[in-house]
Amino acid sequence: MLADLIGPDSLIVIAVVVVVLLFGGSRLPKLARGLGSASHEFKKGMEEGDPDKGDTSASKGDDKTSGPVQSN
Repeated sequence: MLADLIGPDSLIVIAVVVVVLLFGGSRLPKLARGLGSASHEFKKGMEEGDPDKGDTSASKGDDKTSGPVQSN
């Protein structure tokens, strides 16, 4: 309802003004740096746990089918 009256561009400007008033200009760079660092760590963790990357270092020696075949 409010978006219909004001418009999306105005809502973004209002949101930025509210954030600046709440946190202050001196804390905004620290908040942005923290968000960037968290994003970087998240992406790094996603790449480390991605099975499509072909990381076989974790599975060396765990393969039960690589040993000699025993017949009964």
